[in-house]
Amino acid sequence: MLSFGAVILCSSLLTLHAGGVYTPNLVLVFATFYGGISQTLVGMWEMFLGTLFTTYGCFNFSYGALYLPGIGIAAAYSVDGIPTEEFHHAMGIYLGIWSLITFFFTLGALRTTLPNVCTLGVTVVTFSCLSANAFTGNPHLATVGGALGVTAAFGAFYCAVSSLWTQQTTCSFIRLPPFIIGPSNV
Repeated sequence: MLSFGAVILCSSLLTLHAGGVYTPNLVLVFATFYGGISQTLVGMWEMFLGTLFTTYGCFNFSYGALYLPGIGIAAAYSVDGIPTEEFHHAMGIYLGIWSLITFFFTLGALRTTLPNVCTLGVTVVTFSCLSANAFTGNPHLATVGGALGVTAAFGAFYCAVSSLWTQQTTCSFIRLPPFIIGPSNV
């Protein structure tokens, strides 16, 4: 969940042009080396968690590949280094499909904890807003998608650390709000 959150946080901050950064290539580091590799390995090692983590590991690899110059996906949709409308529509399709996949995972997570469900639900809306922005060019949709992505990232961070902070492993003065609505298997 930490790598899932890190990739979404980096991508969302770049979408919001934090620090005046307009080139999205920084996300390659997180998507490929942290999110892609770590989530894929976790998916292989934790068979009962494998579907979610392996899927998002592959999402991170594919998202990173969009910006790798050696693969040439962005270049194929660019004229003189400027992405065309076709590139934006292709990104809209890509993000729309990932929104649908995440929606199915959200349905499957309904039997887990509230933070897991909320994180995945916010991620669905994030991908949907970014997909709609790619088709319409409406900058407000990108802003909403970026802001919701930051929210989803912090939800993922909460989910990750809440599984570490237990009575057996944590000092007694550290408390997290109890958001459990069922047994956690995600």
